[in-house]
Amino acid sequence: MNPSQLVLLPILIPLTGGVVALLLRSRPRLQRFWSLGAMTGALAGSLALFAEVWERGAPVVCQVGGWPAPFGIALVGDGLSALFVVMTFIVMVTGVIYAMGSRDVVVRYPAFHPLFLSLAAGLAGAILTGDLFTMYVFAELLVISGTMLTAASDDPFGVEAAYKYYYMSLTASFFMLLAVGCLYAAYGTLNMADLARRIAADPSQPLLLPAVGLLTAVFMIKSAVFPFHFWQPDFHSAAPTAVSAMLSSVVVKFGVYGFFRMTTLLFVVHAPTIRSLLLVLGAAGILFGGLSAAGTRNLKRMLAYSTIAQVGFILVGIGWGTRMALAAAVVFAVNHSMIKAAMLMLAGAVVSRAPVKSAAYNVIDGIGRPIFGAKLLFFLGGMGLAGIPPTNGFIGKMLLFRSGAAEDRFGMLVIIGAAGTLTLVYTMRAFQRVFWTPASEEGLAKPVGDRLLAPALLIGLVVLLGLWAEPLVRCAGDAAQWMTTPMVYVQAVLGG
Repeated sequence: MNPSQLVLLPILIPLTGGVVALLLRSRPRLQRFWSLGAMTGALAGSLALFAEVWERGAPVVCQVGGWPAPFGIALVGDGLSALFVVMTFIVMVTGVIYAMGSRDVVVRYPAFHPLFLSLAAGLAGAILTGDLFTMYVFAELLVISGTMLTAASDDPFGVEAAYKYYYMSLTASFFMLLAVGCLYAAYGTLNMADLARRIAADPSQPLLLPAVGLLTAVFMIKSAVFPFHFWQPDFHSAAPTAVSAMLSSVVVKFGVYGFFRMTTLLFVVHAPTIRSLLLVLGAAGILFGGLSAAGTRNLKRMLAYSTIAQVGFILVGIGWGTRMALAAAVVFAVNHSMIKAAMLMLAGAVVSRAPVKSAAYNVIDGIGRPIFGAKLLFFLGGMGLAGIPPTNGFIGKMLLFRSGAAEDRFGMLVIIGAAGTLTLVYTMRAFQRVFWTPASEEGLAKPVGDRLLAPALLIGLVVLLGLWAEPLVRCAGDAAQWMTTPMVYVQAVLGG
């Protein structure tokens, strides 16, 4: 196989797998195992791309249809996109495993696995594309799949949550189309490498600033950045567990990925202004998300609010903008994806044993007490969210602290430290209520619930990458080095 074709695999495998899974709708057992095989194949393809990128030390570019950039569509696997795609499929594979052991009715619907594979293909395509309009197309596939999976939820508020997600995403799509139109009218291209070159040569175009503002709003909505967060808690608490675990972990990273590209490739001239905004909103998100998570009385909503705070940490790293801070943001993003997916799966496993399908504390108090495996996994996951060793959450938090200290950002470091303490408070409070408090007599747990294999695999990775962090830290550092030298990306796509 031509090495440039490796960048196609993370998109084509789940997309084709989704079509075949739909044809297998009358054979549900075969469909489930086919879905797992397709997602595992996509993970293998993303790992092959990742290995090729790091072996050659340069981006892997596929000019779709043989049309040279900027006239055709380019798919680009560089240090950032290859790492994010691997992160995506690690979590998505465990999502399929969790769905196979879930007691939710929705996972047995014929359309569930085709839509789940489409969700993965949309996210991979949005990350790997080197063209803004193609990014919009893949983002729409992501939105449609996520909306339908949420609307089919067993939760009675699933349809309402799906409407909220859809209309917020529709707003983001409208903004993105306007931004695409502004950039095309101003520069005559939508290829990101070509745009980067033309914007750097002529940043005075009157339509550039509106495009920057619109794309900033798009990625804020996609990553649920404060104050564009209000749709997320309802959405994630009502979606099926296998779906919410994906949406709150890897899908929100699409917006984070967009901010990486905006500040290091597309709009380098305006990067200081964007970074200042991200610092303010990141700090606000850290405080708001942490306080809201501490104040909620629902386990899934607590984890949803926690995502707002954790994304805030990542935005702070992007906002500082140094090579060390960007590497810290990448490590934090990868770590959070695994930890948050595992925590939501554990919450779903507890809820599946409750007498009433609800994540409210007054329903699930003590439900997890007899489940030793879930108790241990949740405790380790809470440590990871709070940034305590030996989990990989500590590595991300430590790198963020080091990058802030190197730039004398002590005020922000105080906020980060206080938020980490707050994270420990609300996760351990949830642990105490769900896994330590004796269950009330009228709240007896069901004898069986969702299986724990998927969250166990993720928590195992969380601990492994905490004890052996060097590979991830080195890859994140290399990705940050590439981001701070955008001409590497531009020359790989356009040649020369």
